[in-house]
Amino acid sequence: MRNMMSSSLITNCFVLILFIAPSVYGLLCHCDICSDTNFTCSTDGYCFTATTLEKGTGNVKRSYRCLEKDQIQPPENPIMCHHNGKRNHSFVIACCRNIDHCNRHLNPSLERPKLPAPAEGTLSTWELAGAIAIPIGMICMVIMVALTLWGQHKRSRSRYHCPESLDDPHQSILANVSLRDMIDMTTSGSGSGLPLLVQRSIARQIQLVETIGKGRFGEVWKGRWRGENVAVKIFSSREERSWFREAEIYQTVMLRHDNILGFIAADNKDNGTWTQLWLITDYHEHGSLFDYLNRTTVDVPGMIRMALSISTGLAHLHMEIVGTQGKPAIAHRDLKSKNILVKSNGTCAIGDLGLAVRHDVATDTVDIPLNNRVGTKRYMAPEVLDESMNMNHFDSFKRADVYAFGLILWEIGRRCNVGGIYDEYQLPFYDAVPSDPTIDEMRRVVCIDRLMPSIPNRWQACPALQAMSRVMRECWYHNAAARLTALRIKKTLANLNASEVLKM
Repeated sequence: MRNMMSSSLITNCFVLILFIAPSVYGLLCHCDICSDTNFTCSTDGYCFTATTLEKGTGNVKRSYRCLEKDQIQPPENPIMCHHNGKRNHSFVIACCRNIDHCNRHLNPSLERPKLPAPAEGTLSTWELAGAIAIPIGMICMVIMVALTLWGQHKRSRSRYHCPESLDDPHQSILANVSLRDMIDMTTSGSGSGLPLLVQRSIARQIQLVETIGKGRFGEVWKGRWRGENVAVKIFSSREERSWFREAEIYQTVMLRHDNILGFIAADNKDNGTWTQLWLITDYHEHGSLFDYLNRTTVDVPGMIRMALSISTGLAHLHMEIVGTQGKPAIAHRDLKSKNILVKSNGTCAIGDLGLAVRHDVATDTVDIPLNNRVGTKRYMAPEVLDESMNMNHFDSFKRADVYAFGLILWEIGRRCNVGGIYDEYQLPFYDAVPSDPTIDEMRRVVCIDRLMPSIPNRWQACPALQAMSRVMRECWYHNAAARLTALRIKKTLANLNASEVLKM
């Protein structure tokens, strides 16, 4: 039953994508819904003929359409044109582009489902009872699920005015699919992002609920998509480069990770008078680590759990995964407590990748022109402040991230509640620079005076805080090459998490 439902879901998505109305240029194709153009459409992609078994009636419907090039991947050998395997009892497709109207004579046929072989022998009383009870229970379950989904569908239609006809190019292609299912189904674990058509369909159906934050780029809203919470980062039109860059980084192949903020979609909203640029991600109700630490304290296991999860996310970001579907090494360049989200289970996810850079292994350079002084001044490493950083060596960017990570550990450690004793929340260098320090003020404190955040005396009485302070100091070395790597920090904190120290 699960396989049949999954196959039906995939079939519906493909059919709706393929039935989008054709463009008006290129290869001529036979089009059964284009009566105003003499049943002809034009495309820069493929002609196709699709055969569909309609649910309920059992009728077989044949559709002749155009398939635009920007809707297919890869363009020269589209995967969707091979959707005709043995499991496709309700939908098959055939594509061509050798001559005009080549799809007129295509005749893809449906596979007939194989009936299960009859069971041998007779059934016992219990087997007979199970054979009767299980199907009845499954039917009841299907009816309940169908009624629930139908109610959601009616509410969605009334809210977003989705069109009725399957031939309408604006028809939703995500009927009754959760965000997690859609991401798992379309990325196949690669984390490279949803297809643009799916992203736009999601963005069109989001209802903004309330503002939850503001920044230099614009605002962050809590939104709802079919009953699921999402976060919507709204950029102003003058921040288009930042919006495009962050969406580009989030869609890096193999980036998706539990400790990297989950990317869902990016889209632009234009009503003719103004343009909004949306970046849609997972929503975490606890908000940023900065907000969370201001509100509450953490115990020793909670402190280690937070620190380990951030180091795990940073190690994944910094790691290069080699292969045809590999991931380049990425440096964040603006790591701070305001750019880290706290999840419901107490772990964290790194977000705000708008200033991140990717390593090009072939040229040993980063993928965009650089301004070496980017990020938040309070978290800048010494070599960034005094401009001594080697911009031609990618490890320099990773080492600057590690310095900022050490400051974040200090913020978490101050809020660690041991025996009812903890420190009030403060930003790093709160006692040495103003609330909005300049580059010169930070350079004087960090590069000339070589100050580091002070370690409270109470930490010496707690083995876990002692261990954390050692890690911090090894992240703050003035000599960047002497700092720990993110992977080394992750292993150290994992050992601390598994040790007897937490039980003391």
